Amino acid sequence: QFDSVDHLSGDGVDVCMVDSGIDMTHTDLSDLSLADWSDFINNESSPYDDNGHGTMMAGILVADGELTGLAVDVNLYVAKALSGNGEGDDATVAEAIDWCISKNVNIISLSLGGNASGFSIILGDAVEDAVDDAYNAGIVVIAAAGNDGGSGDDGDVASPGIVSTVICVGGVDSDGRIWEGSSVGDNNGRIWPPMLPRNSPDEKPEVVAPAHKVPVIMPGNEWGLSSGTSAATVYVTGAIALMFEEYPQLKDGGTNMLDDLKQWIADSSKKQSGQENHDDYYGYGLLQMSDLLDAAQSTT
Repeated sequence: QFDSVDHLSGDGVDVCMVDSGIDMTHTDLSDLSLADWSDFINNESSPYDDNGHGTMMAGILVADGELTGLAVDVNLYVAKALSGNGEGDDATVAEAIDWCISKNVNIISLSLGGNASGFSIILGDAVEDAVDDAYNAGIVVIAAAGNDGGSGDDGDVASPGIVSTVICVGGVDSDGRIWEGSSVGDNNGRIWPPMLPRNSPDEKPEVVAPAHKVPVIMPGNEWGLSSGTSAATVYVTGAIALMFEEYPQLKDGGTNMLDDLKQWIADSSKKQSGQENHDDYYGYGLLQMSDLLDAAQSTT
Protein backbone atom coordinates (compact mmCIF):
# COMPACT_ATOMS: atom_id res chain seq x y z
CA GLN A 1 0.00 0.00 0.00
CA PHE A 2 1.15 3.56 -0.70
CA ASP A 3 1.07 5.90 2.24
CA SER A 4 3.07 8.45 0.29
CA VAL A 5 4.36 9.22 -3.19
CA ASP A 6 7.44 11.03 -1.87
CA HIS A 7 9.80 8.39 -3.27
CA LEU A 8 8.65 9.17 -6.82
CA SER A 9 9.73 12.04 -9.07
CA GLY A 10 8.59 11.09 -12.59
CA ASP A 11 11.98 9.70 -13.59
CA GLY A 12 11.93 8.00 -16.99
CA VAL A 13 8.51 9.37 -17.99
CA ASP A 14 8.10 11.48 -21.14
CA VAL A 15 5.65 14.39 -20.89
CA CYS A 16 4.76 16.84 -23.67
CA MET A 17 3.15 20.18 -22.76
CA VAL A 18 1.40 22.22 -25.48
CA ASP A 19 1.13 25.83 -24.35
CA SER A 20 2.76 29.26 -24.81
CA GLY A 21 6.34 28.04 -24.30
CA ILE A 22 8.73 28.04 -21.35
CA ASP A 23 11.10 30.61 -19.83
CA MET A 24 14.25 28.58 -19.18
CA THR A 25 15.97 31.56 -17.48
CA HIS A 26 13.86 31.16 -14.33
CA THR A 27 16.05 30.10 -11.40
CA ASP A 28 13.58 27.35 -10.46
CA LEU A 29 14.27 25.78 -13.87
CA SER A 30 18.07 26.14 -13.71
CA ASP A 31 18.62 22.37 -13.51
CA LEU A 32 16.07 21.56 -16.24
CA SER A 33 17.20 20.20 -19.60
CA LEU A 34 14.34 20.02 -22.06
CA ALA A 35 14.02 16.73 -23.89
CA ASP A 36 12.94 18.71 -26.96
CA TRP A 37 11.31 21.96 -28.03
CA SER A 38 9.28 23.04 -31.06
CA ASP A 39 7.83 26.47 -31.83
CA PHE A 40 4.71 26.40 -33.99
CA ILE A 41 4.17 30.18 -33.74
CA ASN A 42 7.46 31.86 -34.63
CA ASN A 43 9.66 28.87 -35.47
CA GLU A 44 12.34 29.94 -32.96
CA SER A 45 14.96 27.29 -32.23
CA SER A 46 15.49 28.23 -28.57
CA PRO A 47 12.83 28.00 -25.85
CA TYR A 48 11.01 31.17 -24.76
CA ASP A 49 7.64 32.23 -23.40
CA ASP A 50 6.26 35.60 -24.48
CA ASN A 51 2.99 35.03 -22.64
CA GLY A 52 3.83 33.35 -19.35
CA HIS A 53 1.13 30.71 -19.10
CA GLY A 54 3.29 27.87 -20.35
CA THR A 55 5.99 28.69 -17.82
CA MET A 56 3.47 28.69 -14.98
CA MET A 57 2.12 25.29 -16.04
CA ALA A 58 5.57 23.77 -16.56
CA GLY A 59 6.64 24.96 -13.11
CA ILE A 60 3.78 23.12 -11.42
CA LEU A 61 5.31 19.95 -12.89
CA VAL A 62 9.09 20.48 -12.90
CA ALA A 63 10.10 23.56 -10.85
CA ASP A 64 12.99 22.73 -8.53
CA GLY A 65 13.92 25.68 -6.34
CA GLU A 66 11.71 28.01 -4.33
CA LEU A 67 8.85 25.91 -5.68
CA THR A 68 9.07 22.16 -6.08
CA GLY A 69 7.10 20.57 -8.88
CA LEU A 70 5.04 17.40 -8.75
CA ALA A 71 7.35 15.33 -10.96
CA VAL A 72 10.65 17.16 -11.29
CA ASP A 73 12.50 14.37 -13.09
CA VAL A 74 10.21 13.82 -16.07
CA ASN A 75 11.62 14.21 -19.56
CA LEU A 76 9.82 17.39 -20.61
CA TYR A 77 8.94 18.19 -24.20
CA VAL A 78 7.49 21.65 -24.86
CA ALA A 79 5.48 22.65 -27.94
CA LYS A 80 4.69 26.35 -28.29
CA ALA A 81 1.28 26.61 -29.95
CA LEU A 82 -0.08 29.74 -28.27
CA SER A 83 1.05 33.24 -29.23
CA GLY A 84 2.25 36.01 -26.94
CA ASN A 85 -1.30 37.31 -26.53
CA GLY A 86 -2.59 33.83 -25.74
CA GLU A 87 -4.22 33.09 -29.07
CA GLY A 88 -4.27 29.63 -30.54
CA ASP A 89 -6.06 28.04 -33.46
CA ASP A 90 -7.24 24.54 -34.22
CA ALA A 91 -4.72 23.72 -36.96
CA THR A 92 -1.68 24.96 -35.02
CA VAL A 93 -2.55 23.19 -31.79
CA ALA A 94 -3.28 19.99 -33.73
CA GLU A 95 0.13 20.24 -35.39
CA ALA A 96 1.75 20.61 -31.96
CA ILE A 97 -0.11 17.55 -30.64
CA ASP A 98 1.03 15.59 -33.69
CA TRP A 99 4.61 16.59 -32.88
CA CYS A 100 4.18 15.27 -29.34
CA ILE A 101 2.89 11.99 -30.76
CA SER A 102 5.92 11.78 -33.07
CA LYS A 103 8.17 11.97 -30.00
CA ASN A 104 6.56 8.83 -28.56
CA VAL A 105 5.80 10.54 -25.26
CA ASN A 106 3.78 8.90 -22.49
CA ILE A 107 1.58 11.88 -21.59
CA ILE A 108 0.33 14.96 -23.45
CA SER A 109 -0.77 17.77 -21.12
CA LEU A 110 -3.19 20.32 -22.59
CA SER A 111 -4.03 23.20 -20.26
CA LEU A 112 -5.35 25.18 -23.26
CA GLY A 113 -9.02 25.03 -22.38
CA GLY A 114 -8.37 26.27 -18.87
CA ASN A 115 -6.45 29.44 -19.63
CA ALA A 116 -7.23 32.78 -18.07
CA SER A 117 -10.07 34.86 -19.43
CA GLY A 118 -9.04 36.99 -22.35
CA PHE A 119 -7.40 34.13 -24.20
CA SER A 120 -8.78 33.47 -27.66
CA ILE A 121 -8.52 29.77 -28.36
CA ILE A 122 -10.88 28.11 -30.80
CA LEU A 123 -10.29 24.38 -30.97
CA GLY A 124 -12.28 21.88 -32.99
CA ASP A 125 -12.08 18.99 -35.41
CA ALA A 126 -8.34 19.05 -36.11
CA VAL A 127 -7.38 18.98 -32.42
CA GLU A 128 -10.03 16.39 -31.64
CA ASP A 129 -8.68 14.17 -34.44
CA ALA A 130 -5.15 14.69 -33.09
CA VAL A 131 -6.04 13.56 -29.58
CA ASP A 132 -7.75 10.50 -31.08
CA ASP A 133 -4.47 9.75 -32.84
CA ALA A 134 -2.67 10.10 -29.51
CA TYR A 135 -5.07 7.61 -27.91
CA ASN A 136 -4.51 5.14 -30.72
CA ALA A 137 -0.76 5.52 -30.10
CA GLY A 138 -1.26 4.59 -26.43
CA ILE A 139 -0.58 8.12 -25.13
CA VAL A 140 -2.45 9.58 -22.15
CA VAL A 141 -4.06 12.93 -23.04
CA ILE A 142 -5.12 15.24 -20.21
CA ALA A 143 -7.06 18.44 -20.91
CA ALA A 144 -8.64 21.26 -18.92
CA ALA A 145 -12.40 21.35 -18.44
CA GLY A 146 -12.49 25.12 -18.98
CA ASN A 147 -13.10 28.21 -16.89
CA ASP A 148 -16.58 29.30 -17.90
CA GLY A 149 -18.39 27.88 -14.88
CA GLY A 150 -21.24 29.79 -13.32
CA SER A 151 -23.80 31.97 -15.06
CA GLY A 152 -21.80 32.24 -18.29
CA ASP A 153 -21.25 28.51 -18.74
CA ASP A 154 -21.77 27.29 -22.30
CA GLY A 155 -23.14 23.98 -21.06
CA ASP A 156 -20.18 21.67 -21.57
CA VAL A 157 -16.47 21.28 -20.99
CA ALA A 158 -13.97 22.77 -23.42
CA SER A 159 -12.44 21.05 -26.43
CA PRO A 160 -10.53 18.74 -26.56
CA GLY A 161 -11.69 17.63 -23.10
CA ILE A 162 -15.01 16.72 -24.71
CA VAL A 163 -13.37 13.79 -26.54
CA SER A 164 -14.29 10.54 -24.79
CA THR A 165 -10.75 9.17 -24.58
CA VAL A 166 -9.31 12.36 -23.03
CA ILE A 167 -9.02 12.76 -19.26
CA CYS A 168 -10.85 16.05 -18.64
CA VAL A 169 -9.97 17.91 -15.44
CA GLY A 170 -12.14 20.30 -13.45
CA GLY A 171 -11.00 22.39 -10.51
CA VAL A 172 -11.52 22.75 -6.76
CA ASP A 173 -10.63 25.43 -4.23
CA SER A 174 -8.41 24.96 -1.16
CA ASP A 175 -11.35 23.49 0.78
CA GLY A 176 -11.95 20.82 -1.84
CA ARG A 177 -15.15 22.46 -3.05
CA ILE A 178 -15.76 23.02 -6.74
CA TRP A 179 -13.93 26.14 -7.94
CA GLU A 180 -16.46 28.72 -9.12
CA GLY A 181 -15.00 28.92 -12.62
CA SER A 182 -14.81 25.20 -13.32
CA SER A 183 -16.87 24.23 -16.37
CA VAL A 184 -19.80 21.85 -16.15
CA GLY A 185 -20.01 18.66 -18.21
CA ASP A 186 -23.04 17.78 -20.33
CA ASN A 187 -23.37 14.02 -20.08
CA ASN A 188 -27.00 13.54 -21.10
CA GLY A 189 -26.61 13.72 -24.86
CA ARG A 190 -28.48 16.01 -27.21
CA ILE A 191 -30.04 16.16 -30.65
CA TRP A 192 -28.15 19.26 -31.87
CA PRO A 193 -25.29 19.52 -32.14
CA PRO A 194 -25.54 15.74 -32.01
CA MET A 195 -23.94 14.00 -29.04
CA LEU A 196 -24.62 10.61 -27.53
CA PRO A 197 -24.95 10.35 -23.75
CA ARG A 198 -21.60 9.82 -22.05
CA ASN A 199 -21.14 6.70 -20.00
CA SER A 200 -18.85 5.77 -17.11
CA PRO A 201 -15.87 6.15 -16.92
CA ASP A 202 -15.94 8.75 -19.74
CA GLU A 203 -18.40 11.25 -18.23
CA LYS A 204 -17.03 14.81 -18.15
CA PRO A 205 -15.10 16.02 -16.30
CA GLU A 206 -13.55 12.77 -15.09
CA VAL A 207 -11.68 14.24 -12.14
CA VAL A 208 -11.03 17.48 -10.25
CA ALA A 209 -7.79 18.85 -8.80
CA PRO A 210 -6.49 22.10 -7.23
CA ALA A 211 -7.41 25.14 -9.34
CA HIS A 212 -7.54 28.12 -6.95
CA LYS A 213 -4.50 30.24 -6.12
CA VAL A 214 -2.02 27.54 -7.06
CA PRO A 215 1.64 28.62 -6.48
CA VAL A 216 3.46 29.06 -9.79
CA ILE A 217 6.67 30.39 -11.26
CA MET A 218 6.38 33.32 -13.67
CA PRO A 219 8.63 34.80 -16.39
CA GLY A 220 11.12 37.38 -15.21
CA ASN A 221 12.17 35.17 -12.31
CA GLU A 222 8.95 35.87 -10.44
CA TRP A 223 6.54 33.75 -8.44
CA GLY A 224 2.80 34.11 -8.07
CA LEU A 225 -0.57 32.42 -7.85
CA SER A 226 -2.71 31.05 -10.67
CA SER A 227 -6.36 30.03 -10.70
CA GLY A 228 -7.95 27.89 -13.39
CA THR A 229 -8.55 24.37 -14.57
CA SER A 230 -5.27 24.68 -16.49
CA ALA A 231 -3.41 24.30 -13.17
CA ALA A 232 -5.64 21.40 -12.16
CA THR A 233 -4.73 19.65 -15.40
CA VAL A 234 -1.04 19.62 -14.46
CA TYR A 235 -1.78 17.97 -11.12
CA VAL A 236 -3.32 15.04 -12.98
CA THR A 237 -0.38 15.02 -15.41
CA GLY A 238 1.98 14.80 -12.44
CA ALA A 239 0.03 12.01 -10.76
CA ILE A 240 0.03 9.85 -13.89
CA ALA A 241 3.75 10.52 -14.41
CA LEU A 242 4.40 9.17 -10.91
CA MET A 243 2.23 6.15 -11.67
CA PHE A 244 4.25 5.41 -14.82
CA GLU A 245 7.51 5.69 -12.88
CA GLU A 246 6.28 3.21 -10.26
CA TYR A 247 4.89 0.81 -12.89
CA PRO A 248 6.90 1.39 -16.07
CA GLN A 249 5.30 -1.61 -17.76
CA LEU A 250 2.09 0.42 -18.00
CA LYS A 251 3.77 2.83 -20.44
CA ASP A 252 3.53 0.14 -23.13
CA GLY A 253 -0.03 -0.87 -22.31
CA GLY A 254 -1.66 0.69 -25.37
CA THR A 255 -5.34 1.56 -25.52
CA ASN A 256 -6.27 -1.15 -23.02
CA MET A 257 -4.13 0.58 -20.40
CA LEU A 258 -5.69 3.94 -21.28
CA ASP A 259 -9.15 2.50 -20.78
CA ASP A 260 -8.09 0.93 -17.47
CA LEU A 261 -6.57 4.24 -16.35
CA LYS A 262 -9.92 5.97 -16.77
CA GLN A 263 -11.48 3.37 -14.48
CA TRP A 264 -8.65 3.65 -11.92
CA ILE A 265 -9.23 7.40 -11.77
CA ALA A 266 -12.97 6.94 -11.34
CA ASP A 267 -12.47 4.34 -8.61
CA SER A 268 -9.71 6.11 -6.66
CA SER A 269 -10.89 9.73 -6.68
CA LYS A 270 -12.52 11.11 -3.53
CA LYS A 271 -16.19 11.96 -3.90
CA GLN A 272 -17.89 14.84 -2.17
CA SER A 273 -19.95 14.19 0.92
CA GLY A 274 -23.16 12.54 -0.23
CA GLN A 275 -21.90 11.92 -3.76
CA GLU A 276 -22.45 8.38 -5.07
CA ASN A 277 -21.90 8.55 -8.81
CA HIS A 278 -20.53 11.03 -11.33
CA ASP A 279 -21.19 14.73 -10.75
CA ASP A 280 -21.32 17.11 -13.73
CA TYR A 281 -19.02 19.55 -11.92
CA TYR A 282 -17.03 17.33 -9.54
CA GLY A 283 -16.48 14.41 -11.90
CA TYR A 284 -15.80 11.08 -10.22
CA GLY A 285 -14.10 12.97 -7.42
CA LEU A 286 -10.95 14.74 -6.24
CA LEU A 287 -7.63 13.33 -7.45
CA GLN A 288 -5.90 11.10 -4.86
CA MET A 289 -2.34 10.36 -5.98
CA SER A 290 -1.54 7.48 -3.60
CA ASP A 291 -4.96 5.88 -4.14
CA LEU A 292 -4.46 6.06 -7.90
CA LEU A 293 -1.19 4.16 -7.47
CA ASP A 294 -3.00 1.57 -5.36
CA ALA A 295 -5.63 1.14 -8.08
CA ALA A 296 -2.95 0.69 -10.72
CA GLN A 297 -1.03 -1.74 -8.49
CA SER A 298 -4.01 -4.06 -8.28
CA THR A 299 -3.76 -4.84 -11.99
CA THR A 300 0.03 -4.97 -12.44
